Amino acid sequence: MASAWRKLKKSLIPKISTHRDDDRRRSSSSSSSSANGIVSSPSPSSISRSSSRLSYSFSFRSSKKTCAICLGSLKKGEGQAIFTAECSHHFHFNCIATNVQHGNRICPICRSEWKDIPFQAPGSANDFRSNTSTILGFRHNWQSPSLPVLETDHFSLEEPLSTTHVAPAPSTRSQPITIKALPEFPAVLASDAVSKFPVLVGVSAPPFHVDVRHFNRASIDLVAVLDVSGSMAGKLSLLKRAVCFIIQNLGPLDRVSIVTFSSSARRIFPLRRMRGSGQDDAISAVNALSSGGGTNIAEGLKKGVRVLEERREKNPISSIMLLSDGHDTLNDDTRSLYRNVQNLTSNPNYSLQYLYLLPASICPRNTASGNEARRLSIPVHTFGFGSEHDSNAMHAISDLSGGTYSFIEKVDNLQDAFARCIGGLLSVVAQDVRLTIQSLSRGVQICSIHSGRYKNEIFNLGQKATIDVGSLYADEEKEFLVYVSIPASSRREGEAKLDHMSLLEVLCSNKDSTSSEIVESRRERVVIRRPKVLSPTDKMVCLQVDRQKNRLAVADAIATAQRMAELGILDHAQAVLSEQKTTLLSSESAQAGDDLCKWLEKELTETAQRMATLQLYEQSGRAYVLSGLSSHSWQRATTRGHSTTILPGEGASGINSYETPSMISMVSKSQCLKGGPSQQPQMVTMSCSPTPRHK
Repeated sequence: MASAWRKLKKSLIPKISTHRDDDRRRSSSSSSSSANGIVSSPSPSSISRSSSRLSYSFSFRSSKKTCAICLGSLKKGEGQAIFTAECSHHFHFNCIATNVQHGNRICPICRSEWKDIPFQAPGSANDFRSNTSTILGFRHNWQSPSLPVLETDHFSLEEPLSTTHVAPAPSTRSQPITIKALPEFPAVLASDAVSKFPVLVGVSAPPFHVDVRHFNRASIDLVAVLDVSGSMAGKLSLLKRAVCFIIQNLGPLDRVSIVTFSSSARRIFPLRRMRGSGQDDAISAVNALSSGGGTNIAEGLKKGVRVLEERREKNPISSIMLLSDGHDTLNDDTRSLYRNVQNLTSNPNYSLQYLYLLPASICPRNTASGNEARRLSIPVHTFGFGSEHDSNAMHAISDLSGGTYSFIEKVDNLQDAFARCIGGLLSVVAQDVRLTIQSLSRGVQICSIHSGRYKNEIFNLGQKATIDVGSLYADEEKEFLVYVSIPASSRREGEAKLDHMSLLEVLCSNKDSTSSEIVESRRERVVIRRPKVLSPTDKMVCLQVDRQKNRLAVADAIATAQRMAELGILDHAQAVLSEQKTTLLSSESAQAGDDLCKWLEKELTETAQRMATLQLYEQSGRAYVLSGLSSHSWQRATTRGHSTTILPGEGASGINSYETPSMISMVSKSQCLKGGPSQQPQMVTMSCSPTPRHK
């Protein structure tokens, strides 16, 4: 052994002498990298150039005194076994054993392939990175590195899922989704033919009565993609606190990975379960973050997607949370990205040249009508931090991927914004939710469906339609307007009198998030009367239909005003908002004191205020509007500007209409930890009572 070591030492002398000057010049850079807790890894292009370039790039890491993975000391006698690879590079045995436990035979420094890899005594998934392990026949205390591990070429180094099956609780197992199907009016004159008759079709998810950290819910694989550029220097402490809040509120079956980006991107923490050492190590990785460099959002997303794409095992729920406070300084096409997103629905054949910015798993590479091309596999929930972030890009990324965009105007609201998002993700009770709508009478055709960003399809000449809703949070509601054409009654003399007409039948199917079984809800039928003369009762309008029309009209008006504001025509934008506000207040549901209409009125007012001047619009108006449009498009709560969660005694003007009980509970917990309000926020009450129809 001693002779082999002497030979190896001699072989290293030329390399050491050749690069001694280079090492001296790069020593300051090496110490800076160690302080930041981030170790650079070579790009594939640099690897393929030459061995001399590789040796130069990694000379400071190949020192015998420092482990290239944890950057800890390699001195003997410190209680850690040292492994010397056949390429002459040295590592702590535990560090390299973890790095190659899935069969990775590539040296993290020189990228050469090893014939012999370090052996570590096997353990079960439940013993992943236990405090002590048996190595080479002796007991060795595990020294968990406080700094992130070196990033490898492949992201399949993940902690396996639990092999223990936990049956879902009776309160959450296979509960059906509730369907609602309501016509705008209960009757249509027999002699009338209506070309666009609105029918409200909605779904309500079952409740969730348990702590989200318990086992009886769908587990999540979550990747946090975090901006650590130089502009985050004064906000990093708040970011660390918010991310640690997420980590501490995940369950033992949930897995988290952390990716950071500045001028480049790096996965600093692999996908691991949030239990015991996994949770502690994740918090240590977050606390070691430091800021500096530019902003490369696209590269951060690519790394985040790779973590999820290269998994060997998958939890039922997957998502990415992206936070940034600035513009992508390495990709300049974000403004055209936003313009092209606006064209997506109006021109589905538009050539989306900006898609090179986004990974294919977030956004399809084309707009074909096939299911695979339009499926949104990995939702990205984006968070724009402060007044300098790129709201256009953040909204476009979330909109294309099926996620939501939140505008965090005050830095103190960052943790609450994360809490609102996590409260929803940790309460998914149904997946692959699909509504199927069928015409039931001759001449009744489905003309159009207003479903926001949820995909809908009409086929069989208007006789059948589907709406793909995707996942539902506990207690979450989605409502859509389906417009049908109704023919005049064709009853002839001698035929039986036709008092009723069946318009539609609605069916909902979904996959239960915990049991994975397919669940079908009870079918609902929409039936109206066809009298010769309308009675006073026949002239009553359903408030739920009316206020859904109001919500869609307000969202359309805000989108129109926003397009005018982008052109600098603020007076026209103000006129559109003012006109819609007048229409809203004169509607049946607003006259009846509907809470949602009050919230919509407040939204129109605040939007107009943030469009008062071009400077104000650029500073906060654009982000506020885009976050609101994201919320309306997906009917899912987002954070907009200041926190909009209502507390007792504040009145209806502060209500976030899409919040679920799980979201409210998590936000309340966040506020309590920050020393804020401890009262339980209120929810919007949504009643449906008929009011007289005006002639």
